[in-house]
Amino acid sequence: MTTLATRAVERIGERLARRPSRRSFLVKTAVVGSALATRPWRYLLRPGTAYASLCGPEADCASGWTVFCCSINNGENTCPPNTIPAGWWKADGSAFCGGGPRYILDCNATCGSCGCGSSGICAPGCHGWRCHCGTNDCDRRRVACNNFRYGQCRQDVACVGPVVCRVATCMPPWEWEPSCTTTSATANATANHTAPCLQGSTAAVHAFGAARDHGEPQGLLRSPVTGIESTPSGNGYWLVAEDGGIFSFGDARFHGSMGGTRLNRPVVDLARTPTGNGYWMVASDGGIFSFGDARFHGSMGGVRLNQPIVGIAATPTGRGYWMVASDGGVFSFGDARFHGSMGGVRLNQPIVGIAATPTGRGYWMVASDGGVFSFGDARFHGSMGGVRLNQPIVGIAATPTGRGYWMVARDGGVFSFGDARFFGSLAADGSAIGRRTVDVAPRPQGDGYWMTTT
Repeated sequence: MTTLATRAVERIGERLARRPSRRSFLVKTAVVGSALATRPWRYLLRPGTAYASLCGPEADCASGWTVFCCSINNGENTCPPNTIPAGWWKADGSAFCGGGPRYILDCNATCGSCGCGSSGICAPGCHGWRCHCGTNDCDRRRVACNNFRYGQCRQDVACVGPVVCRVATCMPPWEWEPSCTTTSATANATANHTAPCLQGSTAAVHAFGAARDHGEPQGLLRSPVTGIESTPSGNGYWLVAEDGGIFSFGDARFHGSMGGTRLNRPVVDLARTPTGNGYWMVASDGGIFSFGDARFHGSMGGVRLNQPIVGIAATPTGRGYWMVASDGGVFSFGDARFHGSMGGVRLNQPIVGIAATPTGRGYWMVASDGGVFSFGDARFHGSMGGVRLNQPIVGIAATPTGRGYWMVARDGGVFSFGDARFFGSLAADGSAIGRRTVDVAPRPQGDGYWMTTT
């Protein structure tokens, strides 16, 4: 039965959806639609916008909760400069994580050279933050007012300032920030706190050396980008997002995607065929999705894994592929041969990526601490294992000769080994402060590379 509220929502929603957007028409109508569907009378009868109706409960300073980082950090859901992730808590049953757990990381101010005594919190004069209420849209929660620390992250830092802001993620904190422990605190009241800037994600591509910028997705995306892959010519690239969406640029052709399809687990990586006329996506549960001339050779979907899949690499023939899990387990399909793994070996940090040799008779794995593990005809050319990194490693790519490789860190730092040449990094020029680097893709000629950030 159609109610008065429903009819009013439909009429007013149609008018509002036709108004110009402050980000884009599609994003505006999506947000308006969500607000009307979930809180019709609040949206229709109270002053404000659809964005204001979507900030969730307790969206003011009086509630005592801390503002979301994206509200004060140029839309980026990361800890802003002069803060560190110092602790986290869990909120069960979150609508933003498919009814599963949502994780909130506190970003505490750094203290400079000040001490803090037994309290662990330094005085206001030791950091540059001022306690105030957020002013971004409806997220008027507290900024740098809450003086406490859960303490599961960056335990190497004894002194911190107040909680400046918080990061929301469906990813366990120890995967997002390797310094975090698995010791859990719970605050279910925050399960559905939100802010306008958490309603989507952005992506950027950064080119170095002979790699050219062919474009990047515009506006807000439904899911963050997780991988980038170059075309055979080096004149284009694909990006893949967690929801299986594909973005094609330059001479990269669109061969299909999983965008709009409900997935059991997020897509974590992408690999192309030798012709560039197809590609595979892999999800964290080992599910494989094949498009164009990429053939399905098997998957781990439906098999219980010890740890999630984090990467995929195709064989030179395009008739097989390897997957690697975060514990270093390797799974081979088609003409991909098993050359060894780190499965069952205690690692200092989890594996985050895999790269195959040009012959297909070997591969490298890289861990988040920069440790490199070589198998088959893959030769060890060096690593960052044992070196203190500013941010964890997130990916690895081999040179065309197979006599070297690049690693990229989350802050866009690039580390070159063997015959891999250094063409620049994001960490060096500061152009991606506040963004998270997720992957690197070299030109097939070896004379440059792209990084993608989200």
